[in-house]
Amino acid sequence: MARRWTRKPLSRRTVLKAAVVGGVATLPLPLLDVMLDSTGEALAGGEALPDRFGLWFWGNGVRPEQWVPPTQGANWTPSVELEPLADLVPYVSVVSGCAIQTATHPHHSGMTGILTGKPYHHLGVVRDTIVSTFADQSVDQIAADAFSGMAPFRSIEAGVTWFRGTDEGSTFQHLSHNGPNNPNPSEYDAVRLYERLFALPTEGARTFARRSVLDALDWKGQRLHGFLGTNDRVRMEQYLDSVRALEVRLEQETGLCEATEPTTAYPDVGGQEQIEQKNAVMADLIATALACDLTRVFSVQFSTCGSGVIMWPVGAANSLHQICHDEGLPQPTVHAATVFTMEQFAVFLRTLRDTPEAGGNLLDSCSILATSELADGWTHSNSDFPILVAGKGNGRLAGGVHVRATNGRNTSDAVLTALRGGGVDVASFGGEGGYSTSVVSEILS
Repeated sequence: MARRWTRKPLSRRTVLKAAVVGGVATLPLPLLDVMLDSTGEALAGGEALPDRFGLWFWGNGVRPEQWVPPTQGANWTPSVELEPLADLVPYVSVVSGCAIQTATHPHHSGMTGILTGKPYHHLGVVRDTIVSTFADQSVDQIAADAFSGMAPFRSIEAGVTWFRGTDEGSTFQHLSHNGPNNPNPSEYDAVRLYERLFALPTEGARTFARRSVLDALDWKGQRLHGFLGTNDRVRMEQYLDSVRALEVRLEQETGLCEATEPTTAYPDVGGQEQIEQKNAVMADLIATALACDLTRVFSVQFSTCGSGVIMWPVGAANSLHQICHDEGLPQPTVHAATVFTMEQFAVFLRTLRDTPEAGGNLLDSCSILATSELADGWTHSNSDFPILVAGKGNGRLAGGVHVRATNGRNTSDAVLTALRGGGVDVASFGGEGGYSTSVVSEILS
């Protein structure tokens, strides 16, 4: 007869601690079998598995005729621009045909309309355009309110391609907002994000370059090793290996050992941004943060509203924003940039999908809204808006469904659906013309 497990389950909040120069370093743990109930579908104390909500954003829209999938319903067939997500179709739903229902102004109305469901907050006029900010909190912060107190970090904001400057207000520079002129700036430096997540003290942050936190954290010597079963021991080793890999990667790729206070994790090389490298490491960092339940809410600003990023990997020599204005139809460079962007989103999703958790993976527990501030950068259209909802939302989201809306359905319907899919129990989203109490039921389970 197998021996009955009689020890108390391990707390979800268990951490490893070690003294480092300048303070104490802590390393949170991933969700282990010993933290679960007998079914593996809830925590040992009866609490549900963590719900997570994410936002993944890119600027300047898409080429709509090459974006919308050719088939509708379950198991949609990828369009040319969504082909990078082909292996992720079971986790990704597409909502097409929706339109922003708030005020109309290039970039500004789409940015605030999709992320707040409300018109932009007008601050002034500059040159031939306006200066604006968000009139209310962005959708990720609605989720952060709902999950407040459930994890150490209310939300985590990461950036990939740099903000290249504009004087049109916080709408153009920042993704996550608490309200007017009150943004949560994205962290573009992978080293600083790593240090923030692992709570390294100032002096300890410098020491970490010479002595890994994992060297100081002897998990086998903290009674944990003998407490875990075989599967949990394997998972711990895999988890610590992944953290070690992040450390080594950041050291090697930033010259951290030589720099007292690194200014950036991925400086431009020959005037070109290290887009793919930074995107991959940010995906790894967010996956680690979610696996350790450091946060339930995250946002990734791959590129800003009206982005001036130079998409050099696809041959662009000018900013994407300017190419959207200048390149003749069918805009092959804009199209290639969209495909490249979706390749980077696919890297992010695969990182979550390939991180095991409680018999599944991290993507199973997430609801991720992926979108832009325009439908078409050429016309600055707010109709047929690009909207993806990724993840399974702990069973709330069906995944793999394309819903083609008609008559300019409110984009707020899709945003409210993503919130509900993430376990955020709100009755409505948006205001004025963008107000919605309706969901896109076809993408819910």
